[in-house]
Amino acid sequence: MRKAKAGGAPKDTDEYLAAVPEPARSTLKKIRAAIRSAVPAEATEAISYGMPSFKYKGALVWFAAFSDHCSFFPGSGRVIATFQDELKKFQTSKGTIRFPMDKPLSAALVKKIVKARIAENERRKKG
Repeated sequence: MRKAKAGGAPKDTDEYLAAVPEPARSTLKKIRAAIRSAVPAEATEAISYGMPSFKYKGALVWFAAFSDHCSFFPGSGRVIATFQDELKKFQTSKGTIRFPMDKPLSAALVKKIVKARIAENERRKKG
């Protein structure tokens, strides 16, 4: 993962993104915009585990740049399984969706995944 400055984690998402080289920076900005458009107004952005995240009724999603790819972390294997058909062309694991630095996930897919995670968090908070 990228660090914004030597010896410390970035203080916020903007600082994190400023330290990420192109084309990954533009790709992550598109992911961030898609997430923002799907979350309720009371959702917050933070740095968690050294990477940008969104929180809403608990941890929601994370995203990050690595040396040879970008990743989106829905925080739920169940959600990844739900969208497995739409994720076929991407490398996935229990909690991660990897994609090329210059080819972001579609905004529509990111929004669907985020909305599914919001529903999970809301169910968990009620239960």
